[in-house]
Order: sequence, then C-alpha cells, then structure tokens
Amino acid sequence: MNKYFSTKQYSNTNVEKVKRLNAKSGLSYREVIALLAAKYSNKKG
Repeated sequence: MNKYFSTKQYSNTNVEKVKRLNAKSGLSYREVIALLAAKYSNKKG
C-alpha cells in the first residue's frame, strides 16, 4: 500500500504538509501590509 493513500491529497499534493509548511513560513502578504499600515499611520498623526 502506498503511504500517500492515508493522507489527504489533491492532485498529488499532501495538503497536511502544505498546511504545516505555511504555518512555519512567517507573515503573509496581508499581515505585512497591515503591520506597515498601522506603523506608518501612527507616525503621521
């Protein structure tokens, strides 16, 4: 039996592995933009 049959997969992608890697990757693009917007909006006013 193939070891990949026991994990959730879509198009040969191990979904659980992708979720784990994304969780460890750091801030998302939107999170960075939100932090920068908050930082620079505080400086102006």
